[in-house]
Amino acid sequence: MDVNELRRHATALRFTPRDPVRWLAPTELARTAVKVGLAAVFADYADKREIQGALRAGLLQAPLAQPDAGEIWIDFVADLGDGFEATYSVASALAAPELAVSAAESCPRGSLLVLGGDQVYPVASTTAYEDRLKGPYRAALPSAPDQPLMLALPGNHDWYDGLTAFLRTFAQDGSIGGWQTRQTRSYFAVRLPRRWWLVGLDSQLGSYIDDPQRRYFETCLSPRLLPGDSVIVCSAAPTWVKSHADPDAFNTLHWFDRNFVRTRLDRATGQREDTGAAIRLWLTGDKHHYARYAERLPDDPHASGGPPHANPRRRQMVTCGLGGAFLSSTHRLPTALPLPPATSRLREKDDPPTAFALTPHTYPTAEASRSLARGIANPFTRHWLGWRNPLFAVLAGVVQLVLVLLMSGAFALAAGRKHPVDAVRSAGADDLIGMFGMCAFLFALPFLLGWGRRPADARPPRRMTGPIVATLLQLSVAVGVLAITVTVVWALPPSWFGFFLLVIPLIVIAVLGALLGSEAFALWVLWTDYGLVADWQMSGQSIDDSTGFVRMHIAPDGTLTLYPLALDGTCRDWELDVVADTPTSWVRPIPGTPPTVRLIEHPVVIARHGAPD
Repeated sequence: MDVNELRRHATALRFTPRDPVRWLAPTELARTAVKVGLAAVFADYADKREIQGALRAGLLQAPLAQPDAGEIWIDFVADLGDGFEATYSVASALAAPELAVSAAESCPRGSLLVLGGDQVYPVASTTAYEDRLKGPYRAALPSAPDQPLMLALPGNHDWYDGLTAFLRTFAQDGSIGGWQTRQTRSYFAVRLPRRWWLVGLDSQLGSYIDDPQRRYFETCLSPRLLPGDSVIVCSAAPTWVKSHADPDAFNTLHWFDRNFVRTRLDRATGQREDTGAAIRLWLTGDKHHYARYAERLPDDPHASGGPPHANPRRRQMVTCGLGGAFLSSTHRLPTALPLPPATSRLREKDDPPTAFALTPHTYPTAEASRSLARGIANPFTRHWLGWRNPLFAVLAGVVQLVLVLLMSGAFALAAGRKHPVDAVRSAGADDLIGMFGMCAFLFALPFLLGWGRRPADARPPRRMTGPIVATLLQLSVAVGVLAITVTVVWALPPSWFGFFLLVIPLIVIAVLGALLGSEAFALWVLWTDYGLVADWQMSGQSIDDSTGFVRMHIAPDGTLTLYPLALDGTCRDWELDVVADTPTSWVRPIPGTPPTVRLIEHPVVIARHGAPD
């Protein structure tokens, strides 16, 4: 059965399967804009992180499959609470007891699952968490004898209700199916085997680290770090990538590294002392793709190329936001990052900056990313803007109807007619040629002048050029639709003049306006290759059949191995399975044909800090 049939069993499922969010639907844009505005205001005046200082908190211990094993498997997934089909496909792969990642290697389920942010879309609420996260994950793993631990970081979408639903979901010592939730705040520190540590930071919509969070890490993390210890830091956004455009974007993470991991405050002397520990892996989501930046070492023979996994001494920065939300592009990622940038305003920072380089194995690849981005303006694919966002096409039709009516009124005034209908009916061939000529001129003008597009390695154009280009394109469509309307009126039989003369052109204007107006907007989005509008190239398509996560293994010898995994496809066919439970049984969906899981790149090996070569 498909997802529509599943919804008929919502009561038995105990949740309602949801469709992917249509990000460019007018209603969604308006609702999200209001929530974002409110979150920005209340984040300044009512920071929930300050209130969390009253909650109990302590160091968490990682659950081990076998207490004396000295090794652990960890799963990381982010940006997951979107459409049911993609979310559940990923959840079912995470819940599987074992995954064959290659012909010769398989990986057991992680005993620790880290949710890296944006657990629900478009905005957080109790109902949204139930339908878009808890329901699918509870159904994927109803129970587990080993009781794996689930930890979560809040992303920007989790923050849009002030973090209320997030804390109710993850910070009340409960469970989501077989996964146990044990954190008490929106940040955490976990002691792992073999002198590894896992840290989760809450930067609250890109803000600073608050005082209760600072005191938590000063108490639970820094004093316990020993020389040679290695740290994995999970954050809600890849601020290292954003530092390419904003030199201060990485400041908070770099400040945390210098003041809580590499050094600590000696309260007896009031001086800072070295811990001898180091961050070996930065891990995040937010961007719905897979990308890895590897540290460039001066003595590394592979610093200028070669297998990216060849030198385990490299520190790594990994973005993997493939948990079920729409796929993001990778072809605009910067290839090199000096961190922190020399122009950063951070007072105490590493000098010279540490150099990181983008490795070639991104998901999607740069070539595939460019091809997929063009799909938003291709009406012959199912991901075209108008097909994926029907309400946007309706809005485009209404806008074009208004513009054409205004233009027909102006045309009547210019022709000396009292009524627009008379002006359209009496338009001549020269008028028609003029309309098509004006349409072509308005359409070509921004492209010929390069308005609204950023040249390579240059600053973005002025803020207003983008809206001007979008307006010119819509005006060109309106002129073209008016010209087509004139030809339609010419083709009408004389006996149809009257009621049909009004109704038929209005229908033509609305339909053509919806199609051509949507296409003009899609071309503008495709042309604008920077900023938020460029992100619409992918979000407007809602591509949900390219998902994945990262599985990690800390071995008995202390090495950390990353397995970046992709799911080839999303399950669209479902069966129902009865779950015997107390006090009553319930049903859960199971994939008819589970997607194949494969490696995005070779496993990435990271040596523990201070380990011999």
